[in-house]
Parts: sequence; structure tokens; C-alpha cells
Amino acid sequence: MAFITASSCKAMWFNAYDPRDGWNKDQIDAIRAAGGDVKISFGGATGIELAQACGSVDALYAEYDAVVNAYGLTYADFDIEGAATADPASVARRSQALARLQQAHPGLRISLTLPVLPEGLTADGLGVVRSARDAGVNLDVVNIMAMDYYRSADYGDAAIQAANSTFAQLKSLYPGKSDAQVWAMVGVTPMLGQNDDGRIYDQADARQLVSFAQGRHLGMLAFWETTRDRNACTGALYMCTNIPQSPYEFSRIFAGYTG
Repeated sequence: MAFITASSCKAMWFNAYDPRDGWNKDQIDAIRAAGGDVKISFGGATGIELAQACGSVDALYAEYDAVVNAYGLTYADFDIEGAATADPASVARRSQALARLQQAHPGLRISLTLPVLPEGLTADGLGVVRSARDAGVNLDVVNIMAMDYYRSADYGDAAIQAANSTFAQLKSLYPGKSDAQVWAMVGVTPMLGQNDDGRIYDQADARQLVSFAQGRHLGMLAFWETTRDRNACTGALYMCTNIPQSPYEFSRIFAGYTG
């Protein structure tokens, strides 16, 4: 579920709802009752990221901790993109706060969602991972946004190239881990249908990625986003994939991946 951003140095659901009030917790409870779980993501492409809004590690940690406590989280994601990836002060603040958060919640699994190219994480994105590693954060997954390359490419092939490139980068950052352990740290999230740059990621591309994930045992397979998959429509990109599909067709394809 996404995104929690900052209203001053205060965690808010897209600047509208206070997570301390348990907004949408009934839906989370229903998913858990059915045997699933929910990962909440901080940051995103719009709004202000909390680590940029909070001036101290203590203040930032308090906001993260409040959300973890409000929803009883076992998974938390930090979607760092745009200017936030290239802001060394906030990157360092976040890393220190996350290390403290894991100390307070030992079972908490933390992922980073970062921009990627077929050649791998950007230099700034790689710096975010390195900062977290050096601060002592035990990263569960580095989730790459395999989308919007703004180049001529087969977006199915590009997603797999990006995964392989990210694996190589993580292998260099974590030389003590086995190949299987590093693949378990790789997550891939393409954008369904028409991307913002006009390129298409279709059902065949999704099946290709599921097959690749099954062979490598990726740590996470996801897509942007459920609303667009459900609507299966033509129109604005925030609500439609703009390709022929049935409702939840991509969800059914991705559900074939079991780890």
C-alpha cells in the first residue's frame, strides 16, 4: 500500500490521512485474516519523503516507528526516487533511522524501491543501498522499478536485463552472500501496459518475467499497479493500462510465481 509521505515532519497517507489513526486498517486486517499480509511503502514519485522533511534521525525514527506500531507491520518499503536519491543528508538520515527501527522491531523486513535502467541501478540508487548496508540495515529486498526507460527497447527483455544487472551490482556490495542469497534480495516491479514513456509491457512480457523469476527465485515480484489491472481500461494512465486485457489478468499471471 502506497504512499506515506511527509506533512512537515509528520507521516501522512498522501498528505491526507494520519496513519496513527489506522486509516484503512480494516482492509489490512481482512487481508491478514485471509492469510496474506501488507507491505506499506514510504516515499514515491510525488510529495515529500519523510527523511527529507525531518531534520534529525530521532524525529524521523519516531515517524517510522509510529506507522509500524499503528499497523503492526512486518514489512516496510521505502520508495526513493527523483531528488531524494541524490540527497546525501536525507539518505544518511534514513539509513540510520532504519537501522534503529530494525533494532526496535527485530522481525521487520525492510525493502528499498529504486529506479533502474537495463544497465542496473543508477549511481544514486546504488548509493542508497550502500548507505543502508553501511548503517547496518538488514535489507530484505532491493525492488527495481523496471519501467519508463525512455528508450527504444523490448520492455519484457529490458526488465530481465535490469534484474540481471542489479544482481551483479548487489553481488559486488554483498560479496559474502551466495548467488541464491543475492537473487533473494532482488525484486522486480514493471509497469503494466502503457508506460509513462508510451512503451508497452504486455501479458507476454509478464509471463516472461514470471518464468525468469521462477528460475532465479527472486525475492519479490510485483507490478504497478493493482488499480490499473482491475480497471482494464483505456484512458488516463493513473487508472488504465491502455492495452487489451481482462480485469485482473496481470494479477493472475503474476500469481503463478510462488517464490
